[in-house]
Formats: sequence, C-alpha cells, structure tokens
Amino acid sequence: MSSRSLVVFALASFSLAAQTVDRTKAPATGPIPAYKLPPVYETKLPNGLAVVLVEDSRFPLVTARLSFPAGSKYDPNDLPGLAEAAGSVMTEGTKTRTARQISEETDAIGGSLSGGAGADSLTVSGGALSEHLTRLLVLMADVSRNASFPQDEVELHKQNRIQSLMSQRSDPGFLAEEKMAEVVYGPAPYSHIAPTEASIKKLDPKMLATFRDTYLIPNTATLVLIGKLPARAELMKTITEQFGSWQQKPLPPSPKMEPPAPKRQIVLVDRPGSVQADIHVGRLAPTRMSAEFFPLRVGNFILGVGTNSRMFKDIREKEGFAYDAHSQYDTHRDAGDFEAVTQVRNEVVEPALKAVLAELDQMAGTPVPAEELSNIKNFIAGQYLLSLETQDGLASQLSNMKVLGLPNDYLETYTTRVRSVEPDQVLSAAKKYMAPGQAAVVVVGDASKIGDTLKKFGEVTVTKAN
Repeated sequence: MSSRSLVVFALASFSLAAQTVDRTKAPATGPIPAYKLPPVYETKLPNGLAVVLVEDSRFPLVTARLSFPAGSKYDPNDLPGLAEAAGSVMTEGTKTRTARQISEETDAIGGSLSGGAGADSLTVSGGALSEHLTRLLVLMADVSRNASFPQDEVELHKQNRIQSLMSQRSDPGFLAEEKMAEVVYGPAPYSHIAPTEASIKKLDPKMLATFRDTYLIPNTATLVLIGKLPARAELMKTITEQFGSWQQKPLPPSPKMEPPAPKRQIVLVDRPGSVQADIHVGRLAPTRMSAEFFPLRVGNFILGVGTNSRMFKDIREKEGFAYDAHSQYDTHRDAGDFEAVTQVRNEVVEPALKAVLAELDQMAGTPVPAEELSNIKNFIAGQYLLSLETQDGLASQLSNMKVLGLPNDYLETYTTRVRSVEPDQVLSAAKKYMAPGQAAVVVVGDASKIGDTLKKFGEVTVTKAN
C-alpha cells in the first residue's frame, strides 16, 4: 500500500472512530415495498384440477405442490392420524413402482418427493431440475393416483410413528398443546393434533387406499408449479397427459365444526416428577378471512413474537422466570386459536402465571404506543417478504392460499393490510381474544407440587395425559 493510501485510510478510520453512535437505538427501518407477485397463470383441466403456473427463471429448478382438502379434520373419530399416514406412505410404492424405484427416480432427476398432511390439507411436494420437470410430474401423478400402500411400508410407518409419538408425549409442551386443542375445540375435528397408539395400530393398506380414493380427487386439487418452466402449451400438454384422465368425484361434506364457546377454566395435566410447569393460556380465535385477523396478528407479534416482544422482555429478561415466553396465533380454514405460552420452575408458577395474565390484560386494556406499533408492522412486513423470496416459500404460500380459500390478491395486499392496522383495532381484537377472562389455562406439571398454587387462580380440573 502506498504512503498516500495509508494516510487516506488512517484519516478515514479516525473520522469513523470520532463519530458518536447511539447503540441504545435500533437503526431506522427503510421503506418496505409492497409485494408484487411474478406473473401467475391459472387454469383448470376438464376434470376440475386447478393449475397455477409461476415463472421464475433465476435458477434451473422447479418447485411443485399438489394439494387436496384432505387433512386430519377428515379423520374418523376412532382413527386420528389416518390422513397423516396416507400422506406419509403414499410415496412408498405404487401399482408399478416400489419405494426404492421411486427414490432412485427422484434422485436421478436431482429432485425430491414427499407427502404430508396438516389439519386442512394433504400435500404432495416435489422439486427437480427444470429439464426433468416431465419426469417429476409423472412421479407426482403416479403417487397421487396409484399409491398402493404396501403392507411392509405401512407396518414400518406404524412402528416409526409409535416411537415418535412416545417421544412427543415425553415433551410437556406437546402435552399442553394437545390438551389446549381439546379444550378449545371440544368435539370439533381440530381437537386432535396427533394420533393415538391405538389408532396407529389399527391402520392397514385398505384404510389408506379408501382415504385416498375418497379425498384425493382432481376436482378439489390444486397443482402449483414455480420455476423455470417450458413453453406453456408444451407444459399444459404434459399436465393433461398425466392428470387429465383422472376421474372427478363428489367430495364428502366437510365435518361439522362446532367448537364450544370460550370460557375461563383451569386444567392441570398431571405429570408426576416434573420440576417445571408448562403454562398455556388460550382460546378460540378468528380465521384469516375475518376482518379481525390482521389486528390480532399484529397484536400477537407485539405480545409474544421475537426478542422485542413484551412477554420476552418482561417474563424472561426482566423477571427471569423462564427461558421461553411467547405467544402464538394459529389459523385453520374453519377456526383458529390464540395462546400465550411459557415454561417455568415449579417455585415461580404463581408469579409467572400472574405475569402472563397481566401482559394479556395490558394488551386488552391499553392502546399500543405508535412507535411500538410501527416497529412491529415493519418487522411483520419484512419477515413476510423474506418468506416469499424462495421458490419453496412462494409455492407453500400459494398452496395454503388455495387450501384456506383466500382471495387471489391475498399475498399482494398482505403488507398493505398489515400497515393499515391502527391502535384501536389492535385494542379491540385484544379485548375480544386476549383478555384472560374467557381464556382457558392449561398447565402441565406435577399436581402434587403446583396444584394448590393453581387453585389460587380458580377451580382446577386435574387430568392425566392421553
């Protein structure tokens, strides 16, 4: 480096060092643009299969989703986990391909292929190099239409699922989520979030094939393809060849969704020997179609999402009651639920629960300051835009949009609707859905250690984990 360069570098370094930086304040957030979808082409095959095509030529890849309204809410009452099993095993063999052949063909195209089910939908997910898109669609059509659910693969799924269920049930957080779903949704299908060991043992290939034949039908399905796509006419010809002969059928009516009215109750799930308690305070909440969705979503972030949220700062940072303190707002097609969550030592259950209830009361009783609201809205908008940057993220959002019955402009208007939320709207939503007066309190812990403490907050129902 020359002498002149050294002098310039030294002066620049001195100048930077001399600047005063206020590290107590976060840097200002720049303008966050509204999201603009890439060009989207939508059509339907004669059999009713909806097709959504999105061109993204940044990479020589294609991401695919084939989704059906066939989630766990369609499980028979005595067979929770049926949809989950159908989604998991459907890629493990068809009438003409073994599980190994499917795996080898997927690897040969530089791709992936899997099935899975949530509360509302069953989805076949795939991806491949763009040049192998036709081969990917062949595989997706085969597993969706012709899954054979081989006996050995079903048995393997049952063994693995029983083991993973045992692992889940060793987690007090899972037990709390399971009991909260039962309390909030009552007899409604969303009340079960996992199978039982008994229901897993009942599964057989015939049950899975019947579920597929009943719910995996083209006239309710949506195929989403995102990536570097071939000419549209050529692509539609391929899609028609693979899916066009699939016969449409009437879909059975959706199960009744009649959750009980929210009410204040305290349920203690006894877990002898626990040295900490998992505390969940929650209730029924609106779907994404509700006008209250965005105010409640913003309020949820203010209360308990991220390290700048109120619960994190108070319950974890200030009081030191817990490592984790957060809130969550989950939505399905027909209902939603809101919860405030923390895990604390048995010794501080009383002050910790008081702190959670106080945070909820404050949200429901005091308008959010303008600066706090602005910061949270920027955070939500920025996080949302980042989630749509990848093919996988956009494909998932488009697929969910169709499954949940959301309008076509939902993704593009999202940030605008977040920014439009006002303090009085957050307050109104919080009064209705966060105020603890009508919320259920579910605690998982040792009843002999924390039962009397919880009685200070009201009548306690003690139950065992399922």
